[in-house]
Amino acid sequence: MSRVCSITGKKAMVGNNVSHSNRKTKRTFSINLIKKRFFVPEENQWVTLKLSAAALKTINRKGISAVLKEARANGMELK
Repeated sequence: MSRVCSITGKKAMVGNNVSHSNRKTKRTFSINLIKKRFFVPEENQWVTLKLSAAALKTINRKGISAVLKEARANGMELK
């Protein structure tokens, strides 16, 4: 499984390391991923997701059921 957020779809960005002499070399900006298990009472089962920190904040604010429903409506493949 790649390093992509299950809810937001965020993934690594590409940029440059810039030295003092202004030389540029490629680098990646990784996202802050967390592997987390949630219990969904409507489905009576546990769901494991790879989430970015921003998606975890969204789940804390809206609730897991609302976020999963919204993600499935937008075409995300969740088990």
